[in-house]
Amino acid sequence: MRRAVKFGVVIFPGSNCEQDVIHATRLLGYQSEYIWHGDTDLRGFDAIVLPGGFSYGDYIRTGAVARFSPVMAEVARFAEKGGPVLGVCNGFQILTEAHMLPGALLRNRGLKFICETVPLRVERSACQWVDLAEGAVVNIPINHNEGNYICDAETLARMEDKGQIVLRYCEPDGTRAPGGSAPNGAFDDIAGVCNERGNVFGLMPHPERVCDADANGTDGRPFFTSIAALLAGLAG
Repeated sequence: MRRAVKFGVVIFPGSNCEQDVIHATRLLGYQSEYIWHGDTDLRGFDAIVLPGGFSYGDYIRTGAVARFSPVMAEVARFAEKGGPVLGVCNGFQILTEAHMLPGALLRNRGLKFICETVPLRVERSACQWVDLAEGAVVNIPINHNEGNYICDAETLARMEDKGQIVLRYCEPDGTRAPGGSAPNGAFDDIAGVCNERGNVFGLMPHPERVCDADANGTDGRPFFTSIAALLAGLAG
């Protein structure tokens, strides 16, 4: 009998979205358990999620302290072996600080916290976490103060070439406004990126908040069902 896919959700001091991820993954029929930031054993988990929040109070920079937590060395090794890793919001910030993803996240344009649902366009990418069609538009909430993604032109060109740009902020019809569609000022409207291998994925929006049809909708489901289906297929 095939074992159900099991997600591990890391909790850092200051995380506040871990319960949302646990609820979403269990709602979709998967196993999921918490992982404490001091743990160093990831055996038994098929995919790792770094949730949103304010790890270590966002001291120094968002994610700058969390990246030194004992669990992160294991997360890096897990990813190096091909294990899928997802970073949502603060989790994305941690992955960039840990150099597991390119670029960095700065304060939002206008220096204001943003909490709203935004349209996102799915790009052609190597990302294993998402199998939505290129050009598809999903509506996912954002909830952050430091979502202004930056990288240099050379890094952007390399990411484009390697298929590492997964999501871009867009207009409701999928187009991008001439002055940019990112409400936070993100460079080139980038909302989510992956590593070259496609198994590490970080995004500022919160797909776990739109997985319940009785609550806010289901646009976030493919961000979990895609990787679970892939893992189940590999196990089978």
